[in-house]
Amino acid sequence: MLSNQLKSSIQQAYSQLLKNKSLKPRAGQKEMIATIARSLAAIESDGDGNRINNAGISVIEAGTGTGKTVAYTLAVLPIAAALKKKVVISTATVALQSQIIHRDLPDIQKHSQLAFNFSLAKGRGRYLCLSQLDRHLQQDLAQEPLFGAESFSPIEQDDQVIVETLAQSLLRGNWSGDRDDWSDEIDDVLWSKLTSDRHMCAGRRCQHVGQCAFFKAREMLTKVDCVVANHDLVMADLALGGGVILPDPSETIYIFDEAHHLPDIALRHFSGQVRIQGSLFWFDQAIKAVATIQKDYASFHALMKPLDELPSLLLEAKTQFTALKPLIEQAIAPLLSSLTEESQNNLPHYRFPKGEVPESMQLIAKSLGQVFASLCVQFESAHQVIDDAMEENSSGLSQDILEWLLTEVGQMLNICQKQWHLWQAYQHQQDDLPDARWIQLLSHNDVIEYELCTSPLLAAQTLSQHLWQKCAGAVLTSATITSLGNFSRIRMQAGLPKWVQTAVVQSPFNYQDNAAFVVPSLQVEPHLTEKHSEEIADHLPKLIQGHLGILVLFSSKRQLNEVYEQVPASFQEKTLAQTQMNKQRLLSRHVEAIDKGKQSIIFGLASLAEGIDLPGTHCTHVVIAKLPFSVPDDPVDSALAEWMEDNGRNPFMEITLPDASRRLIQACGRLIRTEKDKGQITLMDKRVITKRYGRLLLDALPAFRQELG
Repeated sequence: MLSNQLKSSIQQAYSQLLKNKSLKPRAGQKEMIATIARSLAAIESDGDGNRINNAGISVIEAGTGTGKTVAYTLAVLPIAAALKKKVVISTATVALQSQIIHRDLPDIQKHSQLAFNFSLAKGRGRYLCLSQLDRHLQQDLAQEPLFGAESFSPIEQDDQVIVETLAQSLLRGNWSGDRDDWSDEIDDVLWSKLTSDRHMCAGRRCQHVGQCAFFKAREMLTKVDCVVANHDLVMADLALGGGVILPDPSETIYIFDEAHHLPDIALRHFSGQVRIQGSLFWFDQAIKAVATIQKDYASFHALMKPLDELPSLLLEAKTQFTALKPLIEQAIAPLLSSLTEESQNNLPHYRFPKGEVPESMQLIAKSLGQVFASLCVQFESAHQVIDDAMEENSSGLSQDILEWLLTEVGQMLNICQKQWHLWQAYQHQQDDLPDARWIQLLSHNDVIEYELCTSPLLAAQTLSQHLWQKCAGAVLTSATITSLGNFSRIRMQAGLPKWVQTAVVQSPFNYQDNAAFVVPSLQVEPHLTEKHSEEIADHLPKLIQGHLGILVLFSSKRQLNEVYEQVPASFQEKTLAQTQMNKQRLLSRHVEAIDKGKQSIIFGLASLAEGIDLPGTHCTHVVIAKLPFSVPDDPVDSALAEWMEDNGRNPFMEITLPDASRRLIQACGRLIRTEKDKGQITLMDKRVITKRYGRLLLDALPAFRQELG
């Protein structure tokens, strides 16, 4: 039950915020607050505070303009405080995360007078590692990477100036060590040399731990009521067992904003990849490295024992890989024979039908699983020995040498764990819901490389087991969390319990009067790509008349380039193509042109169909080249469709069409961003009229005026 005290606390905070900001209450916002509060108030806990009943999880679609951040913050924080739980707000994009941490929460904190504090959580990879920085400043070539890893290679001369500037800013207190707080862009390759992961990090044993930006940030998380994270970090924490990076799930009420991305991100964290040729090279490097350690650090007796078995284990793994390579080449022989120069830029994959790997490969996978299990044990033991020596100072080696050894052994352990994960997946017989297993062809130094891959078909079981069954409570929300007007797709993807509370909160925007959804009279079906591109290029000059800001969205780079090449030169002069510059620069130049009263046209891809905000004259016309159906040859999607067909289900109606509906609504959502916005959406795809499924897509759209050619 929601106590009168909690009701009063939530209502008072909301009323105070509206009063202080001179705002009127929004019906959808009030409905969302009430839905979340009822769901969380129904939680029953045992003596240890663990949830024991089927309650506390709600899924809410909140239309654009609802003000969902205010709604879920004001509803969740008072209840979490009463239950003595932490709150984790998780987003899918950096843009929304930044908005919440820098704008929304400070604004709510100030105007609602709700007492809470908050902090941002990021992974290690976003923070500078002082040990790595020190090594590169010294260019300590005496400590080269032992295991053929890329943990240490000298900084290029041009980058050395940047590294020294980073160090000086850190020393003067002008920079925290957080990559996102640095004023300029830092190249990914350079940054990778200056950061670490959990296997490379010496943790509390590190001589720089007192000044470490990562540990300072991690310490802050224990002192706040609300942690702002992202879906990747939440899944990384769950993959480690939960409560390692973020608060323990049983002590946490999660708020997943942009929740429609959660299942796909979860899949990535439980997938696996191993490259064959790269692994063969790595085995040789590792065998040499172990011999070097045994020779140069023989006095470190405790370390020698876990290293003794490594050479033979690594040699056995190499032998098994050598036997595996011809089996792979036999499986993909048709792909290799059909390769052309053009296909080198987009190499194909071979998917094992029904996820069934040939018995010969399964036997090798079983053997490799055993070998890598033993390698993991030995390297975990070596890692622990070095860690203990750093604490006890008992090895006779310097702290720098020990940190270096810990980094190298940690990287080795990380590689072995990833290998073990994949070979475990490849040796098991498939169950009722098989994994997707495939071989991806890659090009490396003009040589074809084979990458073995595996992935669950759905994140449902993983999320159910690690999140929904363990968490104190959860709110999932997005402007596009339903598909074709219902929650069936997200339920299937995310493994949501049947009892979760669902709601659709309508946008306050007047779509009927302010926006038209237009399908012109077209001649060409989109599958005739070249002719369809010609038709789009022919229509565009007329479509942009009367508009300053235009966003044209394409499903592929190929069609974007085809249309760009066919429009008149005068059209190209005012067009900004996503294939020619990065997203940030493109949007900045577009806004700058519009603010000067000039017409500007963006040619964008899928990443611009969601999460960008171009209100007012910055975007009054959205043109969508074709219905956003997913790429038909994605190995996971193909495997899931195959499984559904084998079970008498229709993957087009259950997966393909619902996903296309959600993406179409997201693309349309780029037009109306405020109550004053007006404009037009034009879909250059006549299938929405000619195909039977078209009416389902049209009925799921917001209440635009529909003008169908």
